[in-house]
Parts: sequence; C-alpha cells; structure tokens
Amino acid sequence: MRADRLVSLVLLLRQRGRLTADTLARELGVSTRTVLRDIEALSAAGVPVYAERGRHGGFALLPGFRTELTGLNHDEALALLTAGPGRGERAFGLGSARASAMRKVLDALPENNRATASDAVQRFLVEPEADLLSRRAAVDEVPGTTMAEVRRAVLAGHKLRIHYAATGQDPEWRTVDPIGLVTVRDRGYLLATRAGADRTYRLSRVLAAEELAETAERPHRVDLDRIWRERSSRFLSDGHLAVLVRVNPARREDLLDTAVAVRAEEPDADGRLRLELTYQDAWHAEWALWQLGMDAEALAPQSLRTALRDRATALAARYGGASA
Repeated sequence: MRADRLVSLVLLLRQRGRLTADTLARELGVSTRTVLRDIEALSAAGVPVYAERGRHGGFALLPGFRTELTGLNHDEALALLTAGPGRGERAFGLGSARASAMRKVLDALPENNRATASDAVQRFLVEPEADLLSRRAAVDEVPGTTMAEVRRAVLAGHKLRIHYAATGQDPEWRTVDPIGLVTVRDRGYLLATRAGADRTYRLSRVLAAEELAETAERPHRVDLDRIWRERSSRFLSDGHLAVLVRVNPARREDLLDTAVAVRAEEPDADGRLRLELTYQDAWHAEWALWQLGMDAEALAPQSLRTALRDRATALAARYGGASA
C-alpha cells in the first residue's frame, strides 16, 4: 500500500540520512518515478523532505524530524531486531513486511537506545543461508499472490480452495478448512482438514489459492505445536522406515533428496554427518544408500545393513573371477 511505502521512505531517510532516488527505489522495490511522486506527496503533507543537487546530492529530512516509542527498552528492541531474518518470513511471504516493521521499530526508539541497538544488531546473525560446511539451505518458493490468499484464509477463518500438485499426481483443486501455517527446515506447510480428515499440504506444491467467503470448520483456539507433533508422529510411523546413516558431507544433499524426512542431524567424530532419516520403505532405503557407495554407511537398522552386505557380496562374487 502507498501509505506503508511513504512511511518506509521517511524511515529510510531518518536512519540513513541523504539518499538518492535510485537508492530509495531499490530499497522500496519501486521505480524512480514512483519515488519522486512519493517525495512530492510527503512535501505536500508537510513532511520536511528536501532535495540537494550535485554529484553527492539526494533527498534528506530536516534534522529533528522524528517520533519516539518510549515503551521499548534496549533489550526489548534488540530482541525484535534480531528475531530474523528467519525462516518464517521466507516461507510465509512476510519478508518485505518484516523489513518495514523493523525500520519502524528502529526509528521509533529514543536516541540513546537507537544508536546502541543499531550497532548491536550487526553483531548477531540468526539462521544464515549456509552453515559451516557451506551447505546452503533450500528454501521453498511460493508465489506472493498465492501465499497472500493462503495467509488471509488462515487468519480470517475462511475456507480455502487450493490447486495442489501432490507427489506423483496431476494437480487438482481441493477445498479445505485451514488451521494454521508451519515452517520446518525452510519448508512451509499448511495444516488443514478436508471433509473432517486431517490434511497437511506443502506450500511449494500449492500452485494457486483462493480464499472463499464461507467460514471454515475449525476450533476457535488451536495448539499448532501439539498438532504438528501428532501429525509428524503419525506420518513417520505410517509404514515408513527409520534409518541411521553416516555420510560424507559432500553427499548430504544427494542423500536427503531420496529421504521422506530428516529427524535429526549432527556431526560425527571423523568429520562425517550422522543423520536420522525416514524412508518410504526398506527397498527405497537400500537403493538410496547403495547409490552413494563408500560415501555413506547405514548404521541401523541391522536389516538394512544385512541387505546392503548381501548385495555387495553378490556383486563381489560376480566380478571376483575371470570373465568368460
């Protein structure tokens, strides 16, 4: 909305001082012409913004133009400013809203708190895109318009119509009663019911969405953490196989691409990774581990180790002698 953009423009000038129209356009995600129109609108509304010509020119505010939010102390502001960027904002399409909110929080602090909080937040980094092994997290991408429809239906308590592409199936439209949104390991999920039955939909597989006017059939209060634990337990125990694996970090992504879910992950003593994975069944687990050869070792269950040993023994016997 334009009103939000105007506020963000003022806050950018408050926090950074003089900025060019190109810089403002880049920060706000609009064209330079839009920025110039916004500057004119602010001036007409009495906001003391002025232009400076020349090589180092740009737009700036007269000194002393500000508002203060005195209810936040230093640690409270720091907690807000260092809460992200996090996975939720990416999965739920809230990144730009968070950036705008953080600018408002920083600008509204009293002068002494604003300076120290701005410096302190540079010393904290929460959930970077890559870990110490340079493994980049894969983030689900959901179109902004689709995510906005899903969010609106969840918050308004309305039924939701989604065009969903389930694994191995053609996309189809489904009408669901949304309960809430969950993000796990940079993957977003919609928890819902359909005809009274529990359903969990991966957001990246929602191709389109439409909020309906009809009220959703769902409880007024909800414990998403409990619901997620219950659904995860049912999913992982429903005919799936739990596997403990040691793997070369360089082959981690190859292994994860074959698993249904990752239950735990930690470094091993020799530099490898130890992962608890869930596979669709024993056959898929055996196939996945066999593809990685010596780069992976199944530690449990014993039945999987035995199956891989028998396969390797049979292969060695076939190639152990001279060819015919």
